[in-house]
Amino acid sequence: MYLVAVTGGIGSGKSTVAARLAHHGAEVIDLDEVAREIVQPGQPALEEIAARFGRDVLQEDGSLDRAELARRAFVDDATRRDLDRITHPRVASRIAERLTVLAGEDHHDPSRIIVVDHPLLIETGQASRFDTVVAVLADETLRLTRLVEQRGLDPEDVRARMRQQVDDQARRAAADHVVVNEGDLDVLNAEVDRLQEHLAAKARDQRATR
Repeated sequence: MYLVAVTGGIGSGKSTVAARLAHHGAEVIDLDEVAREIVQPGQPALEEIAARFGRDVLQEDGSLDRAELARRAFVDDATRRDLDRITHPRVASRIAERLTVLAGEDHHDPSRIIVVDHPLLIETGQASRFDTVVAVLADETLRLTRLVEQRGLDPEDVRARMRQQVDDQARRAAADHVVVNEGDLDVLNAEVDRLQEHLAAKARDQRATR
């Protein structure tokens, strides 16, 4: 299998890029989805989060109150690191398990493309594990506008999350391909379609050399 990481800052549109690659047949593992799985009621990570940040981060039904956790965990670098120490190893382990399963199925299509939608790829030092890294970039003000107007997020919460992520210069440095998402959806899709053709060719070349 050919492993592709799609990364980008909050509001950059990386999930839209990953979805477009899925449209072409790639299998997508969404890191945010995995992160939600590990904090479901009954999971050890949720109990650790409540112990560190207070029981008020839990809702009445025992599920995680994400807004309250964000208010407590994104206060400064120290609190954010505490949250990272609880969640990042578990997310990485869960993704590794999925990739192991997929690798075992390679006999069906050894050149298939597996995409990991990974917002914290650079921050967690995972880039070298992938055959190709795609960075989705957009102006910070544009990203803020998207998140506030389209998702209804609080501007200060968005800015706090942005401060916890690396900048686009670091993403460019780590990327094999850069997708700039500052136009309309048709423009983005056309660019991703071209990218998909390139990735498919690389996957076929990799298969031929193994």
